[in-house]
Formats: sequence, structure tokens, C-alpha cells
Amino acid sequence: MNLQKGDRAIDGTLGLGGHTMDMIEAVGPKGHVYSFDQDLEHLEIAKQRIVEKFGKDGLKSVTLIHANFVDMAEKMKELKVAEVNGILFDLGLALPHLTRAERGFSFQQEGPLDMRMSRELSDLTAADIVNTYSEKDLADIIFEFGEERLSRKIAHMIVECRLKERITTTKQLEDLVFHAYPPQLRHGKSHPATKTFQALRIAVNHELDVLENVLPQAVSLLALRGRLVAISYHSLEDRIVKHFLRSQTKDCICPPEVMRCECRTKPVLEVLTKSPVLPTDEETRENPRSRSAKMRVAEKL
Repeated sequence: MNLQKGDRAIDGTLGLGGHTMDMIEAVGPKGHVYSFDQDLEHLEIAKQRIVEKFGKDGLKSVTLIHANFVDMAEKMKELKVAEVNGILFDLGLALPHLTRAERGFSFQQEGPLDMRMSRELSDLTAADIVNTYSEKDLADIIFEFGEERLSRKIAHMIVECRLKERITTTKQLEDLVFHAYPPQLRHGKSHPATKTFQALRIAVNHELDVLENVLPQAVSLLALRGRLVAISYHSLEDRIVKHFLRSQTKDCICPPEVMRCECRTKPVLEVLTKSPVLPTDEETRENPRSRSAKMRVAEKL
């Protein structure tokens, strides 16, 4: 992010506060960090960790914002912040989402089929989708957001099973998807339910829509030479980030007969990562969840 003392920065994905604390350190007491998270519990944990590391004075250097990052432009306007020097999006799940059974994100343990990033800001759960959407809509979600080639078969089995009883737990869905796979494909590198769970999580939280909507807001908020950093964990997110950054590096493409075009005439961003930055072998050993991470960085021109 290339943050300097006195800079202002945004952490669009606070989680438990690891990146935010690094930013606080980078910008110093004269700088400021604005950190977004939908989950009230994460905000409280991050606040406690900041106090533990910096003392209560550390809270003077950060504003914790309970909101989805898609509301970034609106919230920064309310705070009367016109521009910042760096913005980070770490699009992975926070550890409590994966380890706490009651959040319903993981099929590794029994829990309610929830998957909401914020139980305060959203009503739609994965159980609602699984039990009420049509077979076609379920197949489309699982195929589009999970890139699951057996989406039709899985959707058909979901609809058949829910006629007998409502599907309410992670283990019910995991078992159902497992048996939708042919026996010879059930014990591959990843669990058969992985892609279906990813698809439902994306659908519940509208993850791809909010990412597409926030990227232009982020560019507008960046100061000259400010940097946008995005870390994604699956191809759908990475594709959105890559295509957006690429679109911001192009000159005007209007045909010659358009005398007064309203598009920009110069590139807005310079992409600093020609290929995404991947975790090293050492990082992957220390943190296995980082193995699928891809980081892309661009600078405002």
C-alpha cells in the first residue's frame, strides 16, 4: 500500500483487525484508518485487539464502521473524508466464520445453514435459498457462483430431499451433495460440497455484486498516487478485480466521429502487478488458508 506517516487509509474488510493494526502502525498518530465490517462481533474483537497492541490511544487513529464496504462512498462522505492514500480489500472469510459452527459457513461441523456475513444487516440465509428457490434457480446459483459442473444434479437432489424434510443444517446439505457425486469422484482433492457451499455463501451475501459496485467508489476516493490493493480467494472475485483494473488503464476508445465524448481521455490507474502476487511456500506452510490468495495492486494516476 506504500502508506506514509500522516496518510489516511481504508480497510474495507476489517475482520479481526490484523491489516488495520498494520495500517495504524504505518500511518502513525498523525494519520488515520477507516475500517469497515458488517459483523458487530468482529468490530468488538478488533477494537479489543487494537487496545491491547496500542493502548486506548490507538483508537484515536482508527474509525470502526459497522457497514458493508459497498456503502464506502456514502460513509466517507458522512465523515467528510474526500480522499485517502490507500484502500485494501481482503476478500477472504474471517476465522470465526469458518470455525464457529453456529455461523453455518463450514460443512466440517454441524451448524445451522446460515452463512450471513452480518446477522444484523441481512435476513436471507442459505437455508432460505435451499428450501424455497426453484430447481432451475438453485442450479444456476451453484453453477455460476460455485463453477460446479454437477449443479443440475445437486439442485435436483436438493429439491427431492426438501420435499421429505426441510434442509436446515450444514451436515444435511454436505451429506446430500456428497451423495449427488458419483462414487468415483467423492474422494478427490477437495470435498464435493466445497463449490456448493461457496456458491450459497456468495448468493446469501451478494458478494460479487458488492465487489463490482465498490471498486469504482474506491478509485474515486483515492488521492493522487494512492494505491488500491485487492486480495481474492477464488477465480470469480479475481476476474472481477482484474477486468476492472484493466478497464481503468485504457485511453478513450470512442470512434473518431465522436467529437465530444464524455469518457475519460487518460488512464485512471496504473496496474503495478502484471500478474497477481501469490503466497510463497513459506506463507502457505504457516497459513494453509492463504494457498488460494491472489493479490492485485494499482496506483491512481
